[in-house]
Amino acid sequence: MDREDIIKLAREAGFADGVAEIVGLEGFARFAELVAAHERKACIDIIETYRISVGNSRSGELACEWTYRALHEIRDDIRARGEQ
Repeated sequence: MDREDIIKLAREAGFADGVAEIVGLEGFARFAELVAAHERKACIDIIETYRISVGNSRSGELACEWTYRALHEIRDDIRARGEQ
């Protein structure tokens, strides 16, 4: 989602009139970008600190490895969305 998408959503949600008088749509878009970046970081922190119980079996250890691999792919996808 880029700045134009944010501005379009703000207009559709009815924020354009009141917000434009206070900070303008560009200011609102910048604020929305900062909020989104904060939420992306919070999601990444949850993913990176998630603990998976594995038990004492090799199959549990394999399941843990696969789960962590999937979580890291999700984390990387979230990071990539922030770089767009």
